[in-house]
Amino acid sequence: MPEKIYNVLFLCTGNSARSIFAESLINRLGKGKFRGFSAGSHPTGQVNPAALVELERNSFDTSGLRSKDWNEFSSPDAPQMDFVFTVCDKAAAETCPVWPGQPMSAHWGIKDPAAMQGDDEAIKHAFARAYRELRNRISIFVELPFESLDSLSLQKELDAIGKIEK
Repeated sequence: MPEKIYNVLFLCTGNSARSIFAESLINRLGKGKFRGFSAGSHPTGQVNPAALVELERNSFDTSGLRSKDWNEFSSPDAPQMDFVFTVCDKAAAETCPVWPGQPMSAHWGIKDPAAMQGDDEAIKHAFARAYRELRNRISIFVELPFESLDSLSLQKELDAIGKIEK
């Protein structure tokens, strides 16, 4: 029997940086066991250029990345999600659509690098930090022993990952 592939949706307001990082990271770090998606409640319509630079600096192919509305993933023909994570405080406070299949969810808030004010170096640093924080959390997530955790234990692990010191 083939191993289960978990669908994971990362949500942010603009879907231009943090959720895009998370989508890219889980698709790489999940090694085929996870399929990542990202979306926003109010998508900007484009991936932030500084996010693309950070991904490319880390050897990601960015050609297929795009800013998407979260309604794309709430329709009956959308992939059924196993996990939904908010990565920004604004999206966590909004009323989300009802996701088919009742996926497990948690809040993994990361400071918005796109809101950084300052010179190019400060902005570059903010994007690198957000990328690094998400990489650390997702690395822990993909190594969880899913087969041996009951729902309550898994939820506690998901919540704990969101509280990891940045």
